[in-house]
Amino acid sequence: MSTINIIKDRARQLGADQLDALQPIRTAALASFDKLGVPAVKHEEWKYTRVSQLFNQAYQIGADTATSDLNWQAFRLPEFETANELVFINGVYNAAASTVRSAGLVVLPLQDAAQGEYASIVSKHLGHSAQYLNDGINALNTSFLVGSVFIGVNRSTEIEHPIYIYNINDGRKENVFAQPRTLVHVAENAGVVLVETYGSIGSADHFTNQVVEVVVEQDARIEYYKIQNDSARSSQVSTTHFRQVGKSYVHAVTISLNGAMVRNNLNMVMEAEYCESNMYGLYFTSDSCHIDNHTIVDNVKPHCLSNEFYKGILDGSSTGVFNGKIFVRQDAQKINAFQSNKNILLSDTASVYTKPQLEIFADDVKCSHGCTIGRLDEEGLFYLRSRGITEAIARSLLLHSFAIDILEQVKPDAIRAYIDQLISERLGS
Repeated sequence: MSTINIIKDRARQLGADQLDALQPIRTAALASFDKLGVPAVKHEEWKYTRVSQLFNQAYQIGADTATSDLNWQAFRLPEFETANELVFINGVYNAAASTVRSAGLVVLPLQDAAQGEYASIVSKHLGHSAQYLNDGINALNTSFLVGSVFIGVNRSTEIEHPIYIYNINDGRKENVFAQPRTLVHVAENAGVVLVETYGSIGSADHFTNQVVEVVVEQDARIEYYKIQNDSARSSQVSTTHFRQVGKSYVHAVTISLNGAMVRNNLNMVMEAEYCESNMYGLYFTSDSCHIDNHTIVDNVKPHCLSNEFYKGILDGSSTGVFNGKIFVRQDAQKINAFQSNKNILLSDTASVYTKPQLEIFADDVKCSHGCTIGRLDEEGLFYLRSRGITEAIARSLLLHSFAIDILEQVKPDAIRAYIDQLISERLGS
């Protein structure tokens, strides 16, 4: 039996075992996966990222293998002592390992939220990302929906401490296929900082297919930081879908430093007037690492502002992909939307594919997009060398200065210093 058929049988089995409010959603998603299948290179949105090759081996699927000897604490972020920590092991939320410290923060199993006081929120917003990612990978995640989490920030609540989400895969015995799912609701006039990181234990292969859907209500604010620095045996498809249903503010930063194959889908749907969204990304690849960033900004209503800035540094035989789409709907007059992608190639065998796109159906807008691909500044390198600086340090200084535009967008000091240290270690400085 093929891996795909085994996965589908596993989804059916889990659905039969979980007769709850989410079961109709799982069933519909599995039918969608049956129809859509796994994207191949002929799929325009996946032409540079061959995700189908990840389904050519057997996996342990959806098992919570948290044991006393699983040292997930090795992946803790700075200042964890005061943070809210949510731990996923092999895609399944582990409540015993997690800690919620902040008042006004609600963390529930998604199936409980779907039949309690948050049922209307779950029914209205869960699965909205499928409207923008009509592919089998997104549907596959929804067909499981086991061990998923609902995160709610109560109205007029500023969560003082950040939420750290740890996605840990335990591959000490066999290959792991993890499918974590999270629905976040930030209520009116609330604010929160959310940081995600990924780690793996063991020498087996790891494949994470993740979906995070975030709903931002009127006058709400969220900062979201994603840090990807997993092993070379780890692959990931990570979807983060923001839905701004009221005038609100979103600030999202994606830092991708390592992994076998990484695909990031970041969607920003601006459904209310006067929304603001900022999307920043840095991908720093080496060896045979492949990182693909696909973004969507959908301006549905007028008077919105979006700013998107991604930078890439590519070395070895690595590959980078940037595909950014901005949609301006007919009613979305007087919006400002900006997009830029800049890349540096450090080797002759590194490659990057970049495709910024605009689709504008309104006539009173300010929009711009652009991309650049180049080499390290030889004049700058020569200048630093002439001042007695070694070539290695000179290269490190130039690359650090290239990345600083994105690093400065990481607002929490401790997280910015942590990422800065990871980059410095990569640069050998």
